[in-house]
Amino acid sequence: MRLALRTLAPIHARPLATQNVLRSVSSRQRSTTTESATEKLSPRWLGDVKQRLGKCMTFGMKPEQVARAGAVLETVARDWRELVAGSEGFLTSENRRGFYRHAIVWGEMDSMGHVNNVMYNRYAESARVNWAMNFMEIDPKHRKQWAELMTPKSLGLILRSITTNYKFPMKWPDHISVYHKLASEPTAETDSFILDVIIMSELQQRPAARCVEDIVVYDYRVGKKAPLLPFMVDAFRETWKLQEEAKKENSEKVRCLLEEVRALEKETWDRPDAVEDMGVAGQ
Repeated sequence: MRLALRTLAPIHARPLATQNVLRSVSSRQRSTTTESATEKLSPRWLGDVKQRLGKCMTFGMKPEQVARAGAVLETVARDWRELVAGSEGFLTSENRRGFYRHAIVWGEMDSMGHVNNVMYNRYAESARVNWAMNFMEIDPKHRKQWAELMTPKSLGLILRSITTNYKFPMKWPDHISVYHKLASEPTAETDSFILDVIIMSELQQRPAARCVEDIVVYDYRVGKKAPLLPFMVDAFRETWKLQEEAKKENSEKVRCLLEEVRALEKETWDRPDAVEDMGVAGQ
């Protein structure tokens, strides 16, 4: 069962120094061990690819070049979530994602005409619940224990803090896809962990916001922090492994895509003897 938006629990402000420490820790732990292919690119790099190909086509392309450009555009249209989020290590498959094409509604906007800032925390929270509940299907043997993670019955997950970085003012109508990833590989002693969150605008095909969630593992039966259960550690470590693989695989796709775009530029307008094809008008 997938969850829609939930009511947020009260969020208490953290001292600025503590927030800075959290950001520093998140920066050090941020998945994964190698740099993402998109880490140093503009947030609008996907749109830039389309514009760059458009310039090549406008200048003039041979049929073979048009086919190659079309293949790049087809890949971007089909796999843009994997190219953007997957290349950072976020798992985008149906059994891993938190929200997929969740509709933004008109009432979520404020008087300034864009989605109210507090809504992004709600998106992250509801998607996090879905992310955790996905483990019921991934590990059906321990379905009951996974289900209880979001209840005050036994072992549960508590949001200690959330830091949200807004990338652009999202507006209605739009849809969002939200993904979570572990920021570090868990161990048998793990009693808290960091989740990185990316909230993707389907309309703009880029992140509308990023969050860092500090999660505490809490045993309600004894009223204190507790380490993850062994089977949870195993499941999270497998998730970490998949994140690493996703980052490597999708980063390579991004590199190949950008190399193909650059090759097409060098074969069309960006070459010493380039002459623009003016078509019938130039004859």
